[in-house]
Amino acid sequence: MNAPIRRNAWLAFAALLTSASTLLCCVLPAVMIAVGAGAALAGLVSNVPQLIWLSEHKALTFGVAGGMLVIAGIAVWYGRQSPCPADPDLARACARLRTVSGVLYACAAGAFAVGATFAFVLPYLGAGL
Repeated sequence: MNAPIRRNAWLAFAALLTSASTLLCCVLPAVMIAVGAGAALAGLVSNVPQLIWLSEHKALTFGVAGGMLVIAGIAVWYGRQSPCPADPDLARACARLRTVSGVLYACAAGAFAVGATFAFVLPYLGAGL
């Protein structure tokens, strides 16, 4: 298996994981409040107090997630042209891993965009109301 392609898949997965933290910090509480599940949110926060830390440090959360997105994006971009092995089975695995890396990266970028919208854009739109 091509080591750079495998590395790219792991980087994309790490970017997805850190981007998911932006959803936990900012999207989950806002959506739960919007649908009237404030009591459920209070129960969730009492059982998982780390959610409060993520919300209090959202600049750090988004900074780490954005940094991982940049690193993974660079790796996926440069890895798209790396050669796959000549063996047909390994070539199929290489192509599949390349596709997985791209899909994971796209999911991570989408999660980051949704989290950033909830954390930084929507509060300013609601402040004028």
